[in-house]
Amino acid sequence: MASPSFDQLDLIPPLSQAVRELGYEQPTPVQEQAIPLVLAGRDLMAGAQTGTGKTAAFALPILQRLAPQASTSASPARHPVRALVLTPTRELAIQVEQSFKEYGKHLPLRSTVVYGGADMDAQIRELRRGVEVLVATPGRLLDHVQSKTVMLNQVGILTLDEADRMLDMGFLPDIRRIIALLPKERQNLLFSATFPDEIRNLVKSLLRNPAEVQIAARNAAAELVTHVVHPVAREKKRELLAYLIQTRGLTQVLVFCGTRIGANRLAHQLRKDRIHADAIHGDKSQAERLEALENFKAGKTTVLVATDVASRGLDIEGLPQVINFDIPHSPEDYVHRIGRTGRAGLTGEAISLVAPPDMEALAAIERLIKKKIDRVLVPGFQPDGGTVATLMGREARGASRRTEAPRPMAPRPMEPRPTEPRPMEPRPMAPRPMAPKPQRPQGDPIFSRPYEPGAAPAAPAPKPEETTQQSKRRQPQVAALLGGLKRA
Repeated sequence: MASPSFDQLDLIPPLSQAVRELGYEQPTPVQEQAIPLVLAGRDLMAGAQTGTGKTAAFALPILQRLAPQASTSASPARHPVRALVLTPTRELAIQVEQSFKEYGKHLPLRSTVVYGGADMDAQIRELRRGVEVLVATPGRLLDHVQSKTVMLNQVGILTLDEADRMLDMGFLPDIRRIIALLPKERQNLLFSATFPDEIRNLVKSLLRNPAEVQIAARNAAAELVTHVVHPVAREKKRELLAYLIQTRGLTQVLVFCGTRIGANRLAHQLRKDRIHADAIHGDKSQAERLEALENFKAGKTTVLVATDVASRGLDIEGLPQVINFDIPHSPEDYVHRIGRTGRAGLTGEAISLVAPPDMEALAAIERLIKKKIDRVLVPGFQPDGGTVATLMGREARGASRRTEAPRPMAPRPMEPRPTEPRPMEPRPMAPRPMAPKPQRPQGDPIFSRPYEPGAAPAAPAPKPEETTQQSKRRQPQVAALLGGLKRA
């Protein structure tokens, strides 16, 4: 059976020309199935592996649906926002808007992107010029709505890219506020690599009779990516990372950390190990993030340390390795992280540094991707012997039991069979001879003689004058209370 081509998707000539100029020959499975549904005006929920061309699957049909309303007029009133695309991260928003520009370069349609961390005045100037396609992050879009610098009352197509992240990571209140500003009659598109069941139930409440496209198994990892786990002591993770990069001669590695502080610290430590490294996360300005990303793509930086903000939408051509320095708490994030490699038919490698506290998260990842990841010990970096068997899995424990030599059994002494108890006869106790008490040495007789009370010395008799004076002093002065003392 012949492979389909873009000519069979009924794209208009300006779009077909742009596709040919970009070197696209055959649509990917998600493009082949989604584009006709979007062109037909259906609501759509599409799931496919990361790196399979989801952006073109919605950008091409959106441009074709907007083409009849395209205008060459310079008036902003002829270029209202007709298509709104929401993304969870700045990097993804920039890449999606760039794709719209490339696909629609032969159409008189305008597009722009708004996101936080950038100059809002420059974005306002672009919006006032008039755009048909607006790509935005939810927070910055609401800033423009509050400033009354954008109108959404003519939006006919709403697209949520990376929908599970948008809904699952706290963006739902912002999305509901934005949806309330849109016309009720509109087309809704949701594209993502994963759709957990709870997110699918929520998504269905936002769509109207949606068509569903599921190219691969839900939450499946890319097939061209090999997975490996290196059990490691927690305090030796950074040393093992530097060892792997230096001994294997890795030249382009994307390393994921769990926190922004951790990403900065790891990049700094790698630079001290004479490894060209930089960090990218939400605390950096947009200019700093773009510079770090461009240096990494150009090969100026060997290691790019990123948080999960960079795991969505980053398109790095031919990225060979992704390393999970910190194991993600959500197994779906693992699928998105490793989706940065093994793209466009190329092979990739996903390396995870797993310490004993990461075992529960690793088990959840293996359940999600339905695959047991190989464990490989690196000598000198493995944890202590008490946890190696747990980290290596049941196979290692079973092998160790099979290869262990049987221990010789020490013979136990024969115990006599119990018999009926015989009454105990009292044994005659021989009287013990009394040992003579040791005589104390004679000491001072004053201490050994018993106490004899002696007569107390007689007190001297008081003189008559003293006795008379004491008796006078001891008389209470009662007369003073009754009116005075008698005169002598």
